[in-house]
Amino acid sequence: MPQEAWTDKRERQYDHIKSNLKKRGRSEDTAERIAAATVNQTRTAKGETKEQKSPTERAEARRDMAAAGRKGARVRSSRG
Repeated sequence: MPQEAWTDKRERQYDHIKSNLKKRGRSEDTAERIAAATVNQTRTAKGETKEQKSPTERAEARRDMAAAGRKGARVRSSRG
């Protein structure tokens, strides 16, 4: 499902996310959908999309990505 607009880096990110989701028991279709959505969210947050978002929308997307990173860090540290 990789898009033509994606860079090689984003295609690798998509493949990595998809393979990890499949290892965790997600179906092929679900893994593809989640991986594509994640890559597109990252592209939007980084300002890589063709259709440029307003500065407010980009800031919101960055905040969303940062929140996801904080949650991951919290989970990793609590596993001890």
